[in-house]
Amino acid sequence: MTEKLFYENSYIQRFEAEVLACEKQEGSYEIVLDKTAFFPEGGGQSADRGFLNGIPVSDAREKNGIVYHTTNQPIHPGTPVSGEISFKERFSKMQQHTGEHIISGIVHRRFGWHNVGFHLGSEIVTMDFDGALNADELADIEYQANEIAFSNRKVEISYPAKEDLDKLEYRSKIEIEGQVRIVTIPGVDVCACCAPHVNYTGEIGMIKIVDAQKYKGGTRVSMLCGFRALHDYRTKERNINQISIVLSAKPNLSAEAVVRQKEELQHDKDRMIYFQGKYIEEKAGRIPEGGDGHIGMLLFEEDLDSGMMRKYVNLSVGKTDGISGCFVGDDLNGYRYVLGSETLDVRIISGEMNRDLDGKGGGKPGMVQGSVNGTKEQILNVMKRVLADSKTERK
Repeated sequence: MTEKLFYENSYIQRFEAEVLACEKQEGSYEIVLDKTAFFPEGGGQSADRGFLNGIPVSDAREKNGIVYHTTNQPIHPGTPVSGEISFKERFSKMQQHTGEHIISGIVHRRFGWHNVGFHLGSEIVTMDFDGALNADELADIEYQANEIAFSNRKVEISYPAKEDLDKLEYRSKIEIEGQVRIVTIPGVDVCACCAPHVNYTGEIGMIKIVDAQKYKGGTRVSMLCGFRALHDYRTKERNINQISIVLSAKPNLSAEAVVRQKEELQHDKDRMIYFQGKYIEEKAGRIPEGGDGHIGMLLFEEDLDSGMMRKYVNLSVGKTDGISGCFVGDDLNGYRYVLGSETLDVRIISGEMNRDLDGKGGGKPGMVQGSVNGTKEQILNVMKRVLADSKTERK
């Protein structure tokens, strides 16, 4: 059994230990110490990182009470080691985890929902609750959580005897064998937990719910605490300021300016589609009835809405016993296309362009769409070849 120093002191940053075993793994080594301050992965929280005698520790995991430290170099058994935790990362996880206990405790007490899933990632914390929470409820939960954080309550750690544990109401996601470690935030939460926590809730700093969505019949809540919440705020503040400058709006009115800009762009897009439609109708209207028009039915444009491409083909396909098509793009960047025919299987042309011009696309015998990376001349050459082969086969 490895002596776990992080249970005695969550704030420990350096420690002395002795190597008991060193096992080579594929591309790494697993070091076992007589004692450690490295918290191993577990309970939704990733492992601490740091150093042993200056050698990086990239992971730590526990099995049967033994903590295995992953390194890229061996350290021989019997070697004394100085361990160092990457404490900035450890403290951030402590802030997040204690903040999660506050949120989960509030949700459980107010609504009766259980936290059935928890992940403390490198960027964000997610909590899965087995019941619905709406936006107003989440806003109230967030405000109450910050009130609790700022009240600076003592985070209490205890190891109750079995007879006392049986009388205790506490949260736990799994059945726990052996000694149970209880983390209590007075008036808020009592939970079985093995992870390091801050000593006082004031050390959490701000608790910010940044997202919530329906998930498996309940609610997945995303949260940031402390320095992570500060970083998120600074990022969003910087973005808002940039938007306000671009749109010539005060920061607190930037959302309204974005909505107004979106409405104006949609209006312009609608007008553009309207005039494109008139243009397509005029182009299709010029096509004479009854001609074979194998190549004459092709329209090449630099910019055209996808719906207008299909409209052109639909309007023109009945005027030819050959191919109707619309290509949008240029020789440098390639073309998007829609092809149609009432007499030929246009999938053959699409397949040839896919093969010869690094294209992709497909569809039904009467209509296909896709894209190619060739030039206009290359496209026409492929089509002429396929149509010539088609005429030969018909003869």
